[in-house]
Amino acid sequence: MAKREGGATRADEVYQRLRGDILGGRLNPGERLKFPDLCARYGTSVGAAREALARLAIEGFVRGRSHVGFTVVPLSHEDLADLTTARVEIESLAFRMAIRDGDMAWESRAVAAHHVLERTPFFATDDADHPSDAWTAAHAAFHFALLDGCANRRLRTAARSLREEAELYRHWSVSFGREPDRDIAGEHRGLVEAAVARDADLGAERLREHIAHTARLLIRGATDAPREVRRSPGRGTA
Repeated sequence: MAKREGGATRADEVYQRLRGDILGGRLNPGERLKFPDLCARYGTSVGAAREALARLAIEGFVRGRSHVGFTVVPLSHEDLADLTTARVEIESLAFRMAIRDGDMAWESRAVAAHHVLERTPFFATDDADHPSDAWTAAHAAFHFALLDGCANRRLRTAARSLREEAELYRHWSVSFGREPDRDIAGEHRGLVEAAVARDADLGAERLREHIAHTARLLIRGATDAPREVRRSPGRGTA
């Protein structure tokens, strides 16, 4: 495949734009992704669009079905509850190991990522319903930085993959970030403080509650009868 300027392929470009449109709420959960529409939207070929969709399917952002083609992954409360349970256990374990084994360079990267997150506006000027693309990128970079100190590659990869899947739910909740009694910035600050203090128990506890709190908010905002997300266990049990 021909390379574009900077070494990126056309499929890479389509992948980035399509992924951004899904996370930014410009493509709806469950929406069919037809090749003629994608080629027109992104000015690309069917081959490049197919390659981009295959990558997004591996990451859990789209699904491929026989005789239907690709669709943006549909959202469900049962899936969110299952996803949250897995994230609470796996991410907290990865963070615990990062705090225990991460070196000073990891600690510095986590602090730097938090500095960027704190100074990035939550909402974009043209969209007051969803977190801005810049905040979303800074938020993901911060949480990935926390996990990157974990020396277990498989555990780290699993934790990152689950977190990326959860981004869809966060972007499709207009309630996220609007709780008057919740201090999201304070929760993030508490995570990096636990990392710097090398308090693995406290860090794991705070991350478990941070994940579960957001999931409970998303589930409560639904109109059907969602399954409740279990509250995180007490300190030291992650």
